[in-house]
Amino acid sequence: MQKAIYTTVELDALLSHVQALKGAGARFVQMHAERNVDDGTYRLVYTFINVRAAQEQIAQDGSYAIENLVVDGIDQYQEIPSISSYYPAVFPFENEAHDLFGLAITDMQIDFKGFFYQVSTAEPMSVITPEVKAAREKAMKVRAAAEAKVRKAAAEKAAAAAAAAGEGAGDAAGAAVAQPTAAAGSDAQHDEAAAKAALKAAEMEAKLAAMDPEKAAKVRAALAAKAARDKQKKEA
Repeated sequence: MQKAIYTTVELDALLSHVQALKGAGARFVQMHAERNVDDGTYRLVYTFINVRAAQEQIAQDGSYAIENLVVDGIDQYQEIPSISSYYPAVFPFENEAHDLFGLAITDMQIDFKGFFYQVSTAEPMSVITPEVKAAREKAMKVRAAAEAKVRKAAAEKAAAAAAAAGEGAGDAAGAAVAQPTAAAGSDAQHDEAAAKAALKAAEMEAKLAAMDPEKAAKVRAALAAKAARDKQKKEA
């Protein structure tokens, strides 16, 4: 006999809850998305079975619990962190939520470098425009270049430290190469952040172009208002 446990969590706390389940030995079962017809928001349900606890419960009385994490009230344009770094098997479920509802699930840790496979068909499937395709390809090239830059800097640091250690001056050499390595990492992060921002903007423009003009105007106004609020918070 099995029972279902539902725990509602905030979107910002999703990964910490998933990490805790992973640490407890829970196994991922499935994930699904659904749309609230009343207000147009979305609901995500992630289902797990705590294998260790289930084995103990089954041994006692033949029962076990299915654990569900529920994230409610998600706006279509909110970024949803992928849980694939903890459970790679979630990929087809997250991909389906993206393709069917257009939900912005980010940082996939599969073979797609954080980007979804999309098809050029009408809704409810994803639509790729030339602008989105170009922005995505640029972002992936920038990320690859940034990663190569950091790897090169780390290799140079290791080589310099090894040479200095042989001469009895390891501390001085380590200090000498630490600064350029840190700078390379900072530049790489800046380049990748800029590429992600460009990709996000291109994807948003593609979505707006496919909308009814009146609805698109409202969404643009809402996004502009949010950007203004975020800017005020940073300047405060």
